[in-house]
Amino acid sequence: MTFGIEAASYYVPGLYLEIKELAEKRGIEPAKLEKGLGLYKMGLPDVHEDAATFAAEALLRLIKDYHIHPKEIARVYLGTESALDAAKPTASYAVQMVEKVVEEEFGERCFKNCDIVDMTFACVGGVDALHNALDFVRVNPDKKAVVIASDYAKYELASSGEYTQGGGAVALLISSKPDLLEIENQWGVASESVFDFFKPRRQYKKGDLNNAPEVYPDTIEIFTDEPVFDGQYSNQCYQDRIREAYQHYKEVTGREKPYENWKYIVFHLPYAFHGKRIFTEIYSLENGLPHTGPDEQKAVAKSENYLNLISSTIEKTQRASSEIGNMYTASIFMAFLSALQASFNENEELSGAEIGFFGYGSGSKSKVFAGRISENWKKVVAHWKLFENLNNRTSIDFATYEKLHRKQLEKSVNQSYKGFGLRAVEAENAVLIGARYYTYQN
Repeated sequence: MTFGIEAASYYVPGLYLEIKELAEKRGIEPAKLEKGLGLYKMGLPDVHEDAATFAAEALLRLIKDYHIHPKEIARVYLGTESALDAAKPTASYAVQMVEKVVEEEFGERCFKNCDIVDMTFACVGGVDALHNALDFVRVNPDKKAVVIASDYAKYELASSGEYTQGGGAVALLISSKPDLLEIENQWGVASESVFDFFKPRRQYKKGDLNNAPEVYPDTIEIFTDEPVFDGQYSNQCYQDRIREAYQHYKEVTGREKPYENWKYIVFHLPYAFHGKRIFTEIYSLENGLPHTGPDEQKAVAKSENYLNLISSTIEKTQRASSEIGNMYTASIFMAFLSALQASFNENEELSGAEIGFFGYGSGSKSKVFAGRISENWKKVVAHWKLFENLNNRTSIDFATYEKLHRKQLEKSVNQSYKGFGLRAVEAENAVLIGARYYTYQN
């Protein structure tokens, strides 16, 4: 019996900012971001959107596109680092939203007996959710699970991470009928506790905050979406963990050079060109090439053999990231969708092809695994229209972008939007302060 991904769907917010415009406003040469990092557009959530609405959109599309009865779904695992609450899982908001929309067709509380949970480990949380969902369906082959990766990558204005922002969600149906990708039960794992990127609770004195209510304690803890990070150190941690996880994968599988058999090599992409940049070390080690310094790595990156490898195995995985930006937990899955959509559009046959995955999450952990494309993959991909949908988004100007970032807009930029949206946050009922209420617009 085989296990893996039966179907997949996604959601990308309908607004974007041209990277060129951001670069010009920040005094950065546009070519540095476009040609150097592969960044062209930054996907942005509207006022009414958040990680829960992203997840709900992807889940609803999955159900509708592939005619899934919600009662077939035994578990929903959400990987995210954009959680809305420190206790209540973001997955519960998303499932409740979808449950209300499909109530007429499937009955009241159709997810009543579904297990729902969030998983958090920075950008590898979605892979963790996939790993656990696969374990679940292997033990329960008659049941199905849904994995959702949903995030909004937000950095401080004018910071070195600002131009990598993005957001969206990918939903995967996991079962013993892997019409899209059969995933082997062999995983390479490497972890080490580091502080390359994290979102701590930050402490402030009440007197330092304007108009702080008297009932607040003298020391106030504040959580923000923007992380504390060290870009260069994070890159090194990423490189170290994927090297260690890849070595572990080789030990687990007994394979000498696994990447040579992979049609596509799929990475978590903080920016579009990150995968091809970070893989030079593993490539050098596998081929007995010098790898100890930046000069050696640059030489490898410019070599004909490496450029051919990038062109054939990585380039197609980058295309969607260039148009969206960093999706945190969802970025590795969007890279996978990008490659398959490109192959589908070019009428390329992938049945039986092996795909390798390099997941990474700051803090830090990497997971390396592989899967094989199923013979029914085109029937799954036919629903996506990924690049067509990316071309139909709405461009916003820089002033609107900054107001969105600072949460200075009360009304949605796209006031005629269709789909899920945040309607209100409870501010009056003492026992419901902070409760988030959502609506759905046809």
